[in-house]
Amino acid sequence: MVRALGRLSLGVVLAAFLPISALAEPALPRPVRATAALLVDLLDGKVLYAQNPEEVHGPASLVKLMTLYLAYQDLRVGAVGLGDPVLVSEHAARTPRFRMGLRPGERVPLRLLLDGVAIASANDAATALAEHLEGSEAAFVERMNATAAALGLSQTRFANPHGLPDPRQRSTARDLARLTERLLQDFPAAREALGRRSFVYRGRLHRRRIALFRDPGGVAALKTGFTLESGFNLAVAAARSGQHLLCIILGAESRTSSFLEAGHLLRFGFGEVTPVRRIKVPRGRPRSGVGAGGAN
Repeated sequence: MVRALGRLSLGVVLAAFLPISALAEPALPRPVRATAALLVDLLDGKVLYAQNPEEVHGPASLVKLMTLYLAYQDLRVGAVGLGDPVLVSEHAARTPRFRMGLRPGERVPLRLLLDGVAIASANDAATALAEHLEGSEAAFVERMNATAAALGLSQTRFANPHGLPDPRQRSTARDLARLTERLLQDFPAAREALGRRSFVYRGRLHRRRIALFRDPGGVAALKTGFTLESGFNLAVAAARSGQHLLCIILGAESRTSSFLEAGHLLRFGFGEVTPVRRIKVPRGRPRSGVGAGGAN
């Protein structure tokens, strides 16, 4: 059953995104090198840049944004606590990579699972969290989809809590922007978690080495995702000099490229890139990389 949704926020503004045809020139000097991209000013809901924002795409580990949303909902209403010991099932421990290394039968504080999901993008942590909150992964996925509908994510369908490949699992840059904004606005603790770069589990340091935290500066929250099907995805929020921006990148050709493209968009939003008139945006993306999974 879906818990009561958090208070209304700037997501109400995002629910009324300007249609792409209404986007005013100027625009970026070049299209973003990704399948889809979206840059939004969170203070007024203005779309600063859009590239295929309605194109259906595999979200990969950006799925974990909804997993976090539901966890913080339950924390808010007192259904769970940060110190609650979470029993790790065999199913959760065997969730394919990337993993924290959870062991069947161990009990892990819920706060560490949140760190695993937000910082390490650990799939075993996402499954363990889902099972703890709803009793089973299947029940949790039902709640994910019900909450997506309540948030107005009309082009989004979830099939698991971690983002590993599933042909039923789809979203768009516009929906993921709305989800990201609601998570960060409704639950400030999620913003803090997604803005941290490291945590320790069983003596092992899990660290994110991402230059985008420093360039262009002001990055407050960041979540990555990758599968062979989806390419490299990224959601990032940044604030500087009173501006609050949200950027979504889907289907970049490499992890590094996703960070570079997001940095380029953020610098544009912060007024550091000289804009020119809009140019035609090509569809599709080059494919590269090996491996699979909602790695990080």
